[in-house]
Amino acid sequence: MILIVDDDATVIASLELLLRRAGFRTMSATGPEAALAAIAAGGVELVFQDMNFSHATSGNEGLELLAAIRAQRSDLPVVLISAWGSIELAVAGMRRGASDFITKPWSNERVVEAVQTALSLARLKDASPDPSRAELDARGPVASIVGSDPALLRALDVALKVAPTEASVLITGEGGTGKELIAELLHEAGRRSRGPFVKVNLGGLSTSVFESEMFGHVRGAFTDARSDRKGRFEAASGGTIFLDEIGDLDSSCQVKLLRVLQDRTFEPLGSSETRRVDVRVLSATNRDLRSAVAAGAFREDLLYRLNLISIHLPALRERRGDIRLLAEHFVGALRRAMGRGGLALTPAASAWLEDEPWPGNVRQLRATIERAALLSDRDRLDASDLAAGEAAVVWGREREALPPVGAMTLDEIERAMIEKAMRHHAGNITHVAEALGVTRAALYRRLKKFGLAT
Repeated sequence: MILIVDDDATVIASLELLLRRAGFRTMSATGPEAALAAIAAGGVELVFQDMNFSHATSGNEGLELLAAIRAQRSDLPVVLISAWGSIELAVAGMRRGASDFITKPWSNERVVEAVQTALSLARLKDASPDPSRAELDARGPVASIVGSDPALLRALDVALKVAPTEASVLITGEGGTGKELIAELLHEAGRRSRGPFVKVNLGGLSTSVFESEMFGHVRGAFTDARSDRKGRFEAASGGTIFLDEIGDLDSSCQVKLLRVLQDRTFEPLGSSETRRVDVRVLSATNRDLRSAVAAGAFREDLLYRLNLISIHLPALRERRGDIRLLAEHFVGALRRAMGRGGLALTPAASAWLEDEPWPGNVRQLRATIERAALLSDRDRLDASDLAAGEAAVVWGREREALPPVGAMTLDEIERAMIEKAMRHHAGNITHVAEALGVTRAALYRRLKKFGLAT
């Protein structure tokens, strides 16, 4: 049962008709006292409440009702709605435990999606015992994510539970922990699996091209716009868009992204036509976004839009019991790819891998094993093969002189140094950028320029 709380009979009638057509049962209340009495009577699964019940437009009445509902039933999802919507009011409501926030006039699709998502997430909050790896394998497509560490299994459990919903998910963890794999799992195990999966590396987009890349442009929008072009959101319509490195997004771009996340509408660059997009939004970052919010570097309202559910991936050093499993998995893949049926790790090699710190996480582990297999003539890789391959990249030739004048162009030298830094830092973009003294955005532009994979 959905309880609609509003002092406007027209609003109540419209929402009841909309929600009943979507298959929900509804009841209504015109003020806080009646709402709390209805909740106390039982049977209410979600509250859809206005923010004002008198001539006042501050939203304080709605916040007070929200607090009273949370005190009465902390597990009850509440979706806020107001004609006097503001960023501050939305954030205040979300801080106090609201599930979502919608402004009038509303989009019918947005209302139904908000209710469905809030109900789905509320049902997932029931405590359940930690799942086993076998149980997870039976529930969904998790085979590409190797490991049995309890923290990893909990992350996979949450991913499989929220995959069928429309909830926006923020995936956090250090570089190389597998955030993109979790995003792919959420897409493949969800209702949109037959739709497109569009990945956008926001760290590689400069402010000047953000609008064109994300929302598209029309012919003549700028000098080189010779034809209309779809943006990433339109390309992802009907499916999922994965916003990687969301923590690197410039503040001016955050404002533009917020609108499409809130209203599911956008305007292509150079056009006044508003287009609607049907897309699920997933995002990932290796940064602490709450600290970024406190520092004024990230919008709090955007964080709430992205973070209905958060999934954190542990660093490899925090799940050392999985190192052997991952190593055997990578060796098995190399056997097939290289046609070396006898390729294997000695016990000493496995022990060496378990003792390493792995600042680059799973990505670095995989690169180390692949490098050792390429450099060694032996099929049984020993600790010395792994260590030699690592030393050749990290320390070898570190003090070599510059090449003779005329032997390399500046572009060739720049490319070689970027490749060396990428190997040294196991592909960690933040560390590579710091080592080279450039911004992440500048590094991404150079990687694109030289055709280097991230």
